Amino acid sequence: MGDVLAYEAELLGLVKEYLDFAGFQETVKVLKKECKIKGKPLRKPGDSSSKESLPVQEDLLTAFENGDQKVFFQLWEDHILSSVHDSDQVVQNLEFYLHIYFATFLLKQTMGKPDKAELEERISHFKAYLETKGAALSQTTEFLPFYALPFVPDPMVHPSFKELFQDSWTLDLRTRLEKFLSVTLRARQTPRLLTIFKESGQYNKEMMQHLHQQLVQSEHKYMTYLKRFNKLQVDYHNLLGVTAELVDSLEATINGKMITPEYLQSACVCLFSNQMKQSVAHSFDFTRPGSGYYSMSPCDDGYTSTLLRASLASVKMYDVPLLPSLDYEKLKKDLVTGNDRLKAFLLQALRWRLTTSYPGEQRDTVMQAYISNDLLDCHSTCQRSVLQLLYSKSEVVRQYMARLINAFASLIEGRGYLSQNPTVLRMLEDRLKAEDKDSLTWENVLGALQKFSLRRTLQTAMIKDGLIFWLVDVLTDTDCLSDYTLEYCAALLMNLCLRSAGKEMCARIPNDVLKVLSELLGHENPKIQSYVNGVLYSILAIPSVREEAKAMGMEEILRCFIKERNEEMVRQMEFVIKQLNSEEPFNSIVSEDEEEEEDEDEDRDVLEPDLDKDEVLLPQLGELSGEKLLTTEYLGIMTHTPKTKKKQFAGVRQSIDEPLQRPVTPGYHRTAYLM
Repeated sequence: MGDVLAYEAELLGLVKEYLDFAGFQETVKVLKKECKIKGKPLRKPGDSSSKESLPVQEDLLTAFENGDQKVFFQLWEDHILSSVHDSDQVVQNLEFYLHIYFATFLLKQTMGKPDKAELEERISHFKAYLETKGAALSQTTEFLPFYALPFVPDPMVHPSFKELFQDSWTLDLRTRLEKFLSVTLRARQTPRLLTIFKESGQYNKEMMQHLHQQLVQSEHKYMTYLKRFNKLQVDYHNLLGVTAELVDSLEATINGKMITPEYLQSACVCLFSNQMKQSVAHSFDFTRPGSGYYSMSPCDDGYTSTLLRASLASVKMYDVPLLPSLDYEKLKKDLVTGNDRLKAFLLQALRWRLTTSYPGEQRDTVMQAYISNDLLDCHSTCQRSVLQLLYSKSEVVRQYMARLINAFASLIEGRGYLSQNPTVLRMLEDRLKAEDKDSLTWENVLGALQKFSLRRTLQTAMIKDGLIFWLVDVLTDTDCLSDYTLEYCAALLMNLCLRSAGKEMCARIPNDVLKVLSELLGHENPKIQSYVNGVLYSILAIPSVREEAKAMGMEEILRCFIKERNEEMVRQMEFVIKQLNSEEPFNSIVSEDEEEEEDEDEDRDVLEPDLDKDEVLLPQLGELSGEKLLTTEYLGIMTHTPKTKKKQFAGVRQSIDEPLQRPVTPGYHRTAYLM
């Protein structure tokens, strides 16, 4: 109690200061009265919270009274505009009238006979204001007449400006200025009680949470940039390797050895496979006279390209360690029985481990560990499995489960794993029809299904499930679809229509399909245009669809859009028109060999950046996430079993002139335009 008495006056002063600052005037009166009755000391605060004028306020009012324009506006700039936004309407209006006051000050003080030089200086200053900051109010009825003030010879007798020279106008302006300064300057002073609170533990805790959030966001950005760096590094080494091969070929020609067109073709395919469309490599003509049949041998000593290859030794790839093994039994148990927040964090961490891994052995090992431990319970017969998280009541859990499945589907091995369980496809189709079309969950489910459509068995199942009808219905209203959604819907429709069964499905509703496609022909996205051309070329193989297309004037529609397209699209559309006017019958007989054919033309692995976009789950202070969560709580015994991946084929190549005639996915189509 003694400590309180020792600081009582100071404490009461702090309370009164804050109450003054917050505007509790009645409470302040009661506090003063009670302190007086009890004989308690109440120290008067010596800062700006008191009702006494502040030094800056006094200087501004003095400059106002004296008409000292330069001093006033210098203080105004330093102390007022630095603390309030200069686009604030109250500030703009008051500042405009202050400029009028100082422009006409000499006329009032000298009864219309001012010093001409000084008056001209003030009028010039007012003009400059009107042309700069004051221009914002030129369309306001209240201020519009004053823009003529600098050009009126004698404003004192002009009917529009007589009011400016009345004492009442000046007094009213001074009152407005004083009130404004009192509120603005007082608001700039921080009460000592607030300062003490900020320095307390509560404020520090909030600051720590804020810094933690920034750290999480920075780590996420780091992972994104790491993926980009890894890709650039791989491209760089591929480019050096191809350059060395080309130097070999140049030296061979000097020695009189001929290069086969096939060799140059393969070199260009390697060169452009990631940086440009692969079809560009195939557009070169290597069959001109002069080409021979020399097959390149391995690099001989003395070749200049040896120096290029040697440069690779000085710029070695970073050693990429394998990621720590995990306890997958514990992981799967918590994914099934844990609370929703833990489930979401685990799904996020497992996806990040895949999307941020280095392409090659590190990523292959992660994918193989997921598959060998049946992470998603694709081989489980239990009712409570990880796959059931797609039906979770938590929207965040559903979204993060869909993101993880989409990541699996982005890799050939992952698609193979998921396709072993037919219920996965059914579950995704259910969620596609149940989720909101503007949600990230819906986007990722759609993305996974589109990548599923690269495999023949899954294509067959989706066609039988009537997914083509659903896609046509969704594409009738493109205004409510994002670019990502529209692109993946169009690509999925094309992949399904490449099959005979898919074409026959479209033949059941030809008018609806053709109407949707004719609307999409005008889309500005060239990838969507390619998919539409691919669908048209496929379904126009059916005579009944051709007849329907001719009846609705499809050729005229195509020729209308040809005028606005680039050369590549023009040639594709010409192929579509040729198909439209074809008289060939449709052969729907598909051999068993074709049905059982392996998906050798399946696109390569591609983990698109969209998998990690717009993360809605951020850890609070003290919560673990990402790789830290996995390695802290779920570290397992080293069980890595390296597996030789099946060679990825580049696919069936087509001329760039023709519409797409093989399954593609937009994520890979962005970087390698496989035609």
